Amino acid sequence: MNHLSYLQAVVMGLLQGVTELFPVSSLGHSLLVPAWIGGSWSNLVTQQGSKSATPFLAFIVALHVATAFALIAFQWRDWLQVVGGVGDLARDRGMRTPRARLLVLLVAATIPIGIIGLVLDKPLRHLFSHPLAAAIFLTVNGLVLLAVELLTRRARRTPERSHAAGDGGAELDFSHTGFGEAIAIGTSQALALLPGISRSGVTISAGLLRGWSHERAVHFAFLLATPIILAAGVLKIPELFGPEGDGIRGQVLVGFVVAFIAAYAAARWLTRFLRTRTLYPFVIYCLIAGVVSIIRFA
Repeated sequence: MNHLSYLQAVVMGLLQGVTELFPVSSLGHSLLVPAWIGGSWSNLVTQQGSKSATPFLAFIVALHVATAFALIAFQWRDWLQVVGGVGDLARDRGMRTPRARLLVLLVAATIPIGIIGLVLDKPLRHLFSHPLAAAIFLTVNGLVLLAVELLTRRARRTPERSHAAGDGGAELDFSHTGFGEAIAIGTSQALALLPGISRSGVTISAGLLRGWSHERAVHFAFLLATPIILAAGVLKIPELFGPEGDGIRGQVLVGFVVAFIAAYAAARWLTRFLRTRTLYPFVIYCLIAGVVSIIRFA
């Protein structure tokens, strides 16, 4: 696969870094943007939807892993708490500390989507790998975000202030979050197996429906996304070190760096934006981009 150019690697890295965290679906955009550009770019869509293993799929997963690393860097205080929770559980043999509880919440919320992803990821990818399907689901994603904003605008709590000012490292208290609540929000990520449905969008929406503030919902959504993305990378990235990676390793590295920088910037911006604003700008974008793409690819 030596036809993956450095320009394509940069564009796809930038696209992945931003759209994975914004509630607009990175998978949907990885199908739609190359299809809109056409030419050699459209071949990337064909490879992504192939039933056989392709290096482009491993390239996309590598970009996802870059996003996960960016989230770890952005929420490093939280992940230090999670690591500390391992020691607390071993020492106390129970959830007697907030960080032990946060660890168990993340594990409980991640297990269902891990199982669902292993079973349904490939069948759904093969079934809905056409740009038209991505356009339809992107429109549905916008409608879901709109419905959630309308349903929760009256009941929404006052935005929670974090213990430390500033960025994603600022901690929010999840000590009163129930396990059923966490599992329900984590399981909602299964909808993101459909191209055009955003992982962050559905988890943020699920948090809002539980009465959470935008800031709390996006914070927990970022925490949930990290282990799932890393797990996918463990399964897929080794392919790039074999024959399938010949001719594209330099492009993968460039795309990885671009995706990391873009994801960190996107996480920082989105966290600050949703402290005082709503999802309506993303609703408008998804509806316009989705409908126009449906017209284009129908």
